[in-house]
Amino acid sequence: MSAAPAPAQREPELAGQTVVVIGGSSGIGLETARRARAEGAEVILAGRDPGRLSRAAKEVGAQRTAAFDANDTAALRRFFQALPAPVDHVMVTAGGPTYGPLLQMDSAQVRDALSDHVVLALEVARHGAGKMRPGGTLLFMGGTGGRRIGHGQGIASAATAALPPFAAALALELAPVRVNLIAAGFVDTPLSASLLGGQLEERRNELRATLPIGRVVTPVDVAALAVHIMTNTALTGATYDIDGGQQFT
Repeated sequence: MSAAPAPAQREPELAGQTVVVIGGSSGIGLETARRARAEGAEVILAGRDPGRLSRAAKEVGAQRTAAFDANDTAALRRFFQALPAPVDHVMVTAGGPTYGPLLQMDSAQVRDALSDHVVLALEVARHGAGKMRPGGTLLFMGGTGGRRIGHGQGIASAATAALPPFAAALALELAPVRVNLIAAGFVDTPLSASLLGGQLEERRNELRATLPIGRVVTPVDVAALAVHIMTNTALTGATYDIDGGQQFT
């Protein structure tokens, strides 16, 4: 009786590539860096908190780190200027949506809420694309929660709606560098825990009971999608929802 053939060894999908994660010290960014490393990539982490960034870098074996505020345009430009070229993929997880009643916001707050994510993405594209190999991807984070108009959403719905066409237009301008957007619902991250506090477990239980997938979306889920978008070079200009069906409940 002949022995069963040994399973074929799969080559790491990001071997020889470099992945930059801005907002990579925790949550989705850190998990994406971890998965990219598991697929053979070198990773570069950027974030605001030097201590947390250092711990994350040791955890995943990052090639290098940079501590700065991603919304500081000058600091962002210096970061990309100092990067050794070329890099293959840049993911931005920094920032989050702004919620609150529209009429309680002044004009400056509205302007910032509408433009923050777009301006950050544009500055990353402006300063980062020239360092990237053709076929690499700029990967941004959006959301699905703001698509539903409702009390408490405020400006978030308008800000959410701006990101998909922005990513698509940017993909045309930057080709052959690819541009894609991940739209997540609730993800069980440290940020979610800090925002919800004592209501976190209640929210988890609600989602387990109502989501079609029967569980809460985690950073591991989003990281798996992010790495797939990095490795599949046919993907550009698109928005990929990952919310466990939350927008349909």
